[in-house]
Amino acid sequence: MDRRSIIKNAGIVGVLAAGAAPAVHAQAASIRWRLASSFPKALDTIFGAAETFAKKVGEMSGGKFVITVHPGGELMPPFGVVDGVQNATVEMAHTAPYYFFGKDETFALACAIPFGLNSRQMTAWMFQGNGLKLMREFYAKYNIISFPMGNTGAQMGGWYRKEIKSAKDIKGLKMRIGGFAGKVLERMGGVPQNIPGGEIYTALEKGTIDAAEWVGPYDDQKLGFNKVAPFYYYPGWWEGGPQLDLYVNKAAYEGLSPENKAIIESASAYAHIEMQAKYDAKNPAALKQLVGQKVKVLPFPKDVLDLAFKESMAVYAEISAKNENWKKVYEDMAAFRKEQNLWFRFTEARFDSYMQSQKL
Repeated sequence: MDRRSIIKNAGIVGVLAAGAAPAVHAQAASIRWRLASSFPKALDTIFGAAETFAKKVGEMSGGKFVITVHPGGELMPPFGVVDGVQNATVEMAHTAPYYFFGKDETFALACAIPFGLNSRQMTAWMFQGNGLKLMREFYAKYNIISFPMGNTGAQMGGWYRKEIKSAKDIKGLKMRIGGFAGKVLERMGGVPQNIPGGEIYTALEKGTIDAAEWVGPYDDQKLGFNKVAPFYYYPGWWEGGPQLDLYVNKAAYEGLSPENKAIIESASAYAHIEMQAKYDAKNPAALKQLVGQKVKVLPFPKDVLDLAFKESMAVYAEISAKNENWKKVYEDMAAFRKEQNLWFRFTEARFDSYMQSQKL
């Protein structure tokens, strides 16, 4: 061994003896992952949740766990993210699970179904009920582990080129409606269209569709729907509390250290809370502005809601008879919903209705 080699090896021994090995290990353990979103970058609320998540992961890991966030269409189509995570094309995705009901209706239960749970009830079912456990069992079939990451709160019922005076006006209505709710709209006589957020305006402007729903005033105003459809209905009976999910490739997740797993869990929980806080803070001003621009904000006629409820319950019964995945999760959610509605009836609903009747 020559003199230079002896000095070099002695130097390494000295470093190890000085206890600096962990720094060498930490540097080697740096991680770079990609997250594919289903949403356009222009929507700072719903797309922004993934950016918030990535930022928090970076902060909590001291910059050693880096996640780059890519809007829908950049790495893959907005509705291609389940396949992307399942096949390990990307490590992560952020999406609305009900977009993928065509693969299995059970996906919708992790997001929203017509006349399902509101946002607080959804979070309670996920974190204190069996929701997260049951959905993770289901997602395992797709090599995915899920984390709740955002909720919009109850949504508006969408934009219409013509007034909806009764359930008869739903007949033949071509409507962009997210995911699972299209099944119910179809039974009501409508024609559902599953279109990504970034493509809705053009379809509505050209008359390819007669109506469209997205989220609520803040996002809808950004997308400009009021310029091409003057009637804005409420409530979005199909989305009382739609939850967004973070999907992580199961093998990639299992390869992480316990510390990095905890970072993902904590960062996604932070982003989960922040998203709805943003919507609740920003929607009131946006709604006022829309009204000031002569938008006609109207409630759905009762016969529309009654028909939608009736057809929703019929759809759930039919799916339960043929899809064991759905039946297992839905029955648990339905039991949880029953208890929650009993409780909310005596507290939240009465308090809210009284406060909203006051001139403060």
